[in-house]
Amino acid sequence: MSSPVRTAPPVPRPLTAPPEHSPGPALTAAMLGFALITLDTSVVNVALPAIGADLRAGMSGLPWVVDSYTLAFAALLLSSGALADRVGASRAYGAGVVLFTLASAACGIAPGLPALLGARAVQGVAAAVMLPASLALVREAYGDPGRRARAVSLWAAGGTVAVALGPVAGGALTTAWSWRGVFFVNLPLGLAALVLLARVARSERRPAPLDLPGQVTAAAALGALTFAAVEGGPEAWWALGVAVVSFAAFLLIEARRKHPMVPLGLFRNTTVTVAVTAGAANSVAFYGMVFVFSLFFQQVLGLSALGAGLMFLPMTGLLAGVNVLSARVAARYGAKVPIVVGQVVAVAGLLGLLTVDADSSRAAQALLLVPLALGAGFSLPPLIASMMEAVPAERAGTAAGLLNAIRQTAGGLAVAVFGSLAARDLTTALRTGLLVSAALLTMTTLASLRLPGRRG
Repeated sequence: MSSPVRTAPPVPRPLTAPPEHSPGPALTAAMLGFALITLDTSVVNVALPAIGADLRAGMSGLPWVVDSYTLAFAALLLSSGALADRVGASRAYGAGVVLFTLASAACGIAPGLPALLGARAVQGVAAAVMLPASLALVREAYGDPGRRARAVSLWAAGGTVAVALGPVAGGALTTAWSWRGVFFVNLPLGLAALVLLARVARSERRPAPLDLPGQVTAAAALGALTFAAVEGGPEAWWALGVAVVSFAAFLLIEARRKHPMVPLGLFRNTTVTVAVTAGAANSVAFYGMVFVFSLFFQQVLGLSALGAGLMFLPMTGLLAGVNVLSARVAARYGAKVPIVVGQVVAVAGLLGLLTVDADSSRAAQALLLVPLALGAGFSLPPLIASMMEAVPAERAGTAAGLLNAIRQTAGGLAVAVFGSLAARDLTTALRTGLLVSAALLTMTTLASLRLPGRRG
């Protein structure tokens, strides 16, 4: 070997994956993590009656099994992107997967409802750390914009498939094993993600300011508002007061900080405002109805957890295909068309579900859920794309976190409110939820008419 080679200084290890580094492990690890996150938003619903019976939790306690995860997830999403930048995406993702896996095990062995709710909240914290870090891993692994776009599509498809499989998987695990199985199934998936992550190059740390006062006040507002919605009674008024004060403090902090986690100026853009409100309305309709119908199928119709999960299969099985079709329609006619059409279809589906009762045929009940999924799946991708195009490039991560946080919050509050109504009368909760969801989507459909038409 020649002297220049022996005496040359060592080449430092790159901080991000070089072009020749195989991006497969990064993409697969990110897809597994995103699938875990989205799976836990849907897999638990059909297991709720079994959880309530085993842990002696009343109907009023069941919404907390969903919301303790959803609200921790939503509240921390606002600043978790900055955290991933500060510590490096690969480190943040690894820490999030470890925490999520351990919290899943704690859920599976929970001896009572308080322990389960605490572990679910930790799951939500871990999910908030994992989500932006998983997408950052994909961006770092693919230098070519075209390949990166295809990789991001695969990453998103993993989440869609997980949402679709959630009710069926939850029903099958609960019926064949126990409700604890819906949490233990996360363990091998989390371990697989960590094995793949070990083959991914270490991510670079980047300076990113954290807005801790804004984070604390946002979490306090969301938690207090959800408590007021779920619990009711005299305590609800105190909780509502805490929510109002916390939210006012949050707005004041965000207006005065140099680097706020939610730049309030974003809402001066019509597209951003419409995307956020329409995304929230879609979440209220989709997640709220999945929650209520999970109870309806088991407690009114007497179906098993597996039977309830299978009732959702026609609805959720179409989501991935509708997402792809929506992207093609948006590319040809502009985003406004699928956004408006999708919401109209969802409203029609919600009104059609008002005809469902205990005497309706099982096939009719399952098929009447399909328009809701078609509409939500058709309108959401162009909503997200429109919002990303409407903000400056340096605000894209902030906007994505904001949209996802508000969607998760809206879904969590829908579960809280509809669950509170279900504790009194399930049929009333079903009818009220359908009407409220249809009214919200009608308003956001009208607002969506203000979106710009096709460019070029």
